Amino acid sequence: MDPTRAFVKDVKRVIIKVGTAVVTRTEGRLALGRLGALCEQVKELNSQGFEVILVTSGAVGVGRQRLRYRRLLNSRFCSFADLQKPQLELDGKACAAVGQSGLMALYDCLFSLLDVPSSQFLVTDSDFKHPDFRMQLIQTVNSLLALRVIPVFNENDAISSRKAPYEDSSGIFWDNDSLAALLALELKADLLVLLSDVEALYSAPPGEPHSKIIHTYIKDRHQGEITFGDKSRLGRGGMTAKVKSAVYAASAGTPVVIISGFATDSIIKVLQGERIGTLFHQDAHLWALPKEVRAREMAVSSRECSRRLQSISSEDRRKILLDIADALEANEKLIRIENEADVASAHLAGYEKSLISRLTLKPGKISSLAKSIRILADIEDPIGYVLKRTELADGLVLEKTSCPLGVLLIVFESRPDALVQIASLAVRSGNGLLLKGGKEAMRSNAILHKVITGAIPDTVGEKLIGLVTSRDEIPDLLKLDDVIDLVIPRGSNKLVTQIKESTKIPVLGHADGICHVYIDKSADMDMAKRIVLDAKIDYPAACNAMETILIHKDLLKTKGLNDLIVQLRGQGVTLYGGPRASIELDIPQAHSFHHEYNSMACTIEIVDDVHAAIDHIHRHGSAHTDCIVAKDLDVAGIFLRQVDSAAAFHNASTRFCDGARFGLGAEVGISTGRIHARGPVGVEGLLTTRWILRGSGQVVDGDKGVIYTHKNLPL
Repeated sequence: MDPTRAFVKDVKRVIIKVGTAVVTRTEGRLALGRLGALCEQVKELNSQGFEVILVTSGAVGVGRQRLRYRRLLNSRFCSFADLQKPQLELDGKACAAVGQSGLMALYDCLFSLLDVPSSQFLVTDSDFKHPDFRMQLIQTVNSLLALRVIPVFNENDAISSRKAPYEDSSGIFWDNDSLAALLALELKADLLVLLSDVEALYSAPPGEPHSKIIHTYIKDRHQGEITFGDKSRLGRGGMTAKVKSAVYAASAGTPVVIISGFATDSIIKVLQGERIGTLFHQDAHLWALPKEVRAREMAVSSRECSRRLQSISSEDRRKILLDIADALEANEKLIRIENEADVASAHLAGYEKSLISRLTLKPGKISSLAKSIRILADIEDPIGYVLKRTELADGLVLEKTSCPLGVLLIVFESRPDALVQIASLAVRSGNGLLLKGGKEAMRSNAILHKVITGAIPDTVGEKLIGLVTSRDEIPDLLKLDDVIDLVIPRGSNKLVTQIKESTKIPVLGHADGICHVYIDKSADMDMAKRIVLDAKIDYPAACNAMETILIHKDLLKTKGLNDLIVQLRGQGVTLYGGPRASIELDIPQAHSFHHEYNSMACTIEIVDDVHAAIDHIHRHGSAHTDCIVAKDLDVAGIFLRQVDSAAAFHNASTRFCDGARFGLGAEVGISTGRIHARGPVGVEGLLTTRWILRGSGQVVDGDKGVIYTHKNLPL
C-alpha cells in the first residue's frame, strides 16, 4: 500500500460522484457498459461493509438527447417554412426534468439486477439553508445505509432557484461536484471519489511529452501549475469544478480522489490503497516534505501565527476565545458522535476502564468546557502586564513585563478535554501550540481541533494550533529546541521519562499523581469520610485522585475508622494495605506504596504521627497533592509547612487541585517540578518576562555620566 494512501484502511463511508462524461457517450446516449461496471463496483463495496453514497450527473444530458430526438421526429410532420425557422436552444431545466426519470430508472434497474436496493434524493441549493432539512437528511441517509441501501443524489436542476443554474457559482453548492463535497461534510464521509473522463490530474495537457500525473495535489505547489481544459462537454463543471470541490472537501477534513470512471475497477483499487488518480488530503502539504522538515515547518508556522496573535488587541484575543466557546457548543452533537466512536473502539480494543473513563466526554462536558473558556476570556489580559517599574536614573525607566513563552508542544494521552483546555490557554497567553494526542482519542481530537481552529480568524491563522497526527513526528519535534520553547507531557510515567530523555527543550509536568490523605488523631471523622470518599470516587482516573490513606495509629479499632472502611467498600473501592495496615485491618498487602491506581482502589497504611506521615509522603509520593484532615491547627501547620509537594491541603479534598477550581480558567497540566511553574499551570505558567527600557538619549560611557537612582515606581 502506498504510504500516502494508508488512510483508506480506516474508510467506511464513501461518496462516489459520477460525472456526466462517465454517464453518457459523446452523442448523449447513456453509457450502459460503464454504468453497469460502476454498479458492480458499488455492489462489491456494499458486500464488504462499506457505506456507499452515489451523487450522479447526467439528467440534463439524457434529457437533451431525448428532446432532440423528439424534435427530429416531429420535424417530419412540419412544413418546409417551419423547418426554415431558427431552432431554439433546448431549455436546460426542461432537459433535466425529462432526463431525470430515465436516469434513475436505469440505476434502479441495474442495482435490482445485482440485488442491491437503491433510493433517490433530488435536492436543491435552497434546501440546505434549512437546519431541519439537513438534520432530517442525515437521519434518513443513516437509516438507509444501516439497511445497506444505496442513496443516489442528484441536484434537481428542473426547479433550481438560481438565476443561471448552469453558470452561477454562488450559494451553498452550484453543481453536482460541489454537492458531493457538501454531502461529504454533512454526512461525515471518510472518502470522496470524483469519477472523471481522465485518469487523474496532469501537470500539462496529457498529450504533451513533459506532462505527468499529479498523484497528490498540493494547493500551494500545483495551483498555478495545472492548465485546465474546457468545461465538461455535457455537464456544467469539468475538471475546474472537480478540483475546486476537492480542495474544499479536503481542507475540511474529507480526503478526495479524482480517478477515471471509464476503468472497471478504479474505485476498488482506490480503496485497496493503490496509487491511482489524484489525491487531495488535508495533510498533503506535509507529505511532500521529509519528516524532519514537516516538523520544523509546523513549528515555525505556529510561531509566526503566535506573533500575529500577540499583535492584535486584547479585545480581539478575547473574542477568539468567545468564538471558540460558541463553536464548541454549536458542534456538540458532532463532537459527541466522534467521541462515542473513539470510546466504542477503545472498548473493542480492550483498553483499561481508567483510560476509557478519561477518554469519555460525559454529558455536560462540552458546556462545562465552554463555560471555563468564557471565564478565561474575561480574566485580565496577561500579555504586556507590567510586573515591576524602576527608575534607573533620571529619565531612564525600566519595566519588567509579561510575555508569551513562544511555542508549546503538548503530548497527552486519552483525555480529549485536555486539548480544549490547552488550546484556550495558548490563545489567552498568546502562545503557539503543537498538540499530539493518543491514538485512542484520534477522532475526538481531530474534530475538536477542527472546531477550534475554525474559530481562529485569518488575521492570526489556523496554523497557530497544529495537530500532530503521527507518533513518528514526535522525535523530530523534540529536536527543535530553537523553535519550540516548552514541552508539556500529560500522561504516564513512561511517557514523561521518555520525553525528558529525548530533548534539550525544557519539560514541564508530572510523572505520577500519587496523592495522600493523612487522617490525624484529632480529625473530625465525619469530615474525613467526606473528604476521602470524594478524593477517591469523584473521578478515580484523575491525577489528583487520592491513592493512599494514612491513618494515625490511635484511630485503630475506632468506630470512625471502621465506618470509613465500610463506606469505601460500599462504594466499590478495593482496599490494599501497607505492612501494618494489612495485618491490623486484614486486607491484601499492596505490592508498592509508589503506585497510581487510576481506578476504584487505594492503599491504607498506619503511621505513628504527622511526622511519620510526612516522611511516608516524601519517600513514596510524587510531590503532587497531599492533604491532612485535622482539628489540631498546630499539627496541620506542621504538615502544610513541611510537606514538599506542589499542593498541600488542610481539610479539603485533593480533587481541588485543578486549574479551573483554582480560578485559573483551565490548565495545561500540573507541574511537580520546582523551576518555572509548580502545581496547576494556567495562563501565568505559560508566560515569561521581557525588560523594556525607556530613555532620553542616555549612554553608559563607563557609567561616568549616569547617576543611578534605582527607585521603585508605582505600577
